[in-house]
Amino acid sequence: MRLFVALDIDDHIRGRIARFLDGVRGFAPDVRWVRVESLHVTLKFIGESSDGDVEKIKQALERIEAGMIELNFRGYGFFPGARAPRVFWAGIEAELKLTALATAVDEMLVSLHIPKEEHAFSPHLTLARGAGGSGSPRNQKSDGPNRSFQHLHEKLAALPAPEFGTMTAREFFLYQSRLLPGGSKYLKLAGFGLR
Repeated sequence: MRLFVALDIDDHIRGRIARFLDGVRGFAPDVRWVRVESLHVTLKFIGESSDGDVEKIKQALERIEAGMIELNFRGYGFFPGARAPRVFWAGIEAELKLTALATAVDEMLVSLHIPKEEHAFSPHLTLARGAGGSGSPRNQKSDGPNRSFQHLHEKLAALPAPEFGTMTAREFFLYQSRLLPGGSKYLKLAGFGLR
């Protein structure tokens, strides 16, 4: 099963993002828009794991001690950049505690032979992905001019940065990702409190 570790987002933020997407979706009709109910802040993508590994992962994550985290959702951007965009995202401004939590998750899972992240943590909410191609925020050899987000980028450049709201994260979760014909569906397998 495919696993990842993430923060969930509050319903009031999810609602504001849904209204924003309703207003901009038509400017990029050829991209794959994320379902709003699936939005989350990824801390660590684990990948394919056996059923037996799930309990070990849960036990490792239970040992992490971290405090609650204040998150402010605002603005947007494109990965790897506006010239060759593959991903459209909403920004997250957060305390250093968020990066510390992502680092703690990463380091704790290394003990289970789950590869350590190669790149710096970059908190965001993925809103849309270009058709085909990778959803990675990193530059790829295949990157080049991509017009799928061009009209959206032009329209948004004339508007103020959107504000989606602030929340306090009180727990993080181990999720299972199920690939279905209509897109991925995420199931929370376990929650871990932030004190």
